Amino acid sequence: MNITVFGGSQPQPGSPAYTEAYELGSLLAQAGHIVLTGGYIGTMEAVSRGANEAGGHVIGVTCSDIEAWRPIKPNVWVKEERRFATLQERLNELVLACDAAIALPGGPGTLTEIALTWNLMIVNSMPPKPLILTGPGWRSVMESLFKSFKVY
Repeated sequence: MNITVFGGSQPQPGSPAYTEAYELGSLLAQAGHIVLTGGYIGTMEAVSRGANEAGGHVIGVTCSDIEAWRPIKPNVWVKEERRFATLQERLNELVLACDAAIALPGGPGTLTEIALTWNLMIVNSMPPKPLILTGPGWRSVMESLFKSFKVY
């Protein structure tokens, strides 16, 4: 399966978040899955590195918008780069090209990826697929959303 992993750009090598993302990438590759990430730093780098070092195939989905905003290049563990001009195109690829998605702790970008994936499934713009949110932060966000807006 193609598994997209969403997550933040802040985790640094040696941090618990980086180590957990690395282990996830390794486990996904060992199970024979292709891993898609945003292709840059933080969680994206850790998952890519873990998968690559476990012998897996890593697809980094990158875009010119991000590289114009922050001078950055794809991490060295990406084996295949899928490059797009805009952030919207990048998001679509990450969401639509996977069979399942896992969201690690992150910020507004990760929240956008979760919301887009969830909404596209709700309106039947893509087939249902597993969307797994990890960490207490996402649980808190979702509980607040369901309580405040009575989402069903």
